[in-house]
Amino acid sequence: MTSRRYATSPEDLPTLAETASRSGLETMQMVLDGRLPGPPIAQALNYWITAVDEGMAAFEGVPQFQYTNPMGTVHGGWYGTLLDSCMACAVMTRVPQGHFYTTLEYKVNILRPIRLGQQVRATGWCQHAGRSTGIANGEIRGVEDDKLYATGSTTCIIMKAG
Repeated sequence: MTSRRYATSPEDLPTLAETASRSGLETMQMVLDGRLPGPPIAQALNYWITAVDEGMAAFEGVPQFQYTNPMGTVHGGWYGTLLDSCMACAVMTRVPQGHFYTTLEYKVNILRPIRLGQQVRATGWCQHAGRSTGIANGEIRGVEDDKLYATGSTTCIIMKAG
């Protein structure tokens, strides 16, 4: 089951203490099955979580006209947000209880344009999660054509709560 339930106010989101009270994998599974709402940015940019496992997170999304640049093509920020979400959430699945993380940096390589209205799947894989850093890679592929549209890499910082 995948969730399309999103936080609509700050009160909908768990506090840092609540998030740190469980493992990152548990938190991501709760978002996937709808026990926790997804982040508001996912609703704003029309993407949703579809799969979570240890070291992996996947989202699907459909770009809309309001996500275009002045040339009328999908803005690179949409690719970046989708990749940041799947890669960072892949790291989150390896963050232990009592810790939290955030993206430190990420890189995006756009290989071909995504058409407006085309459904794509962004998958991230955690390559390393240590005491202070997490590294992940990701890709965006077409749901229908399985073509590779973009790749990315990220470094996340992992911190102890409290």
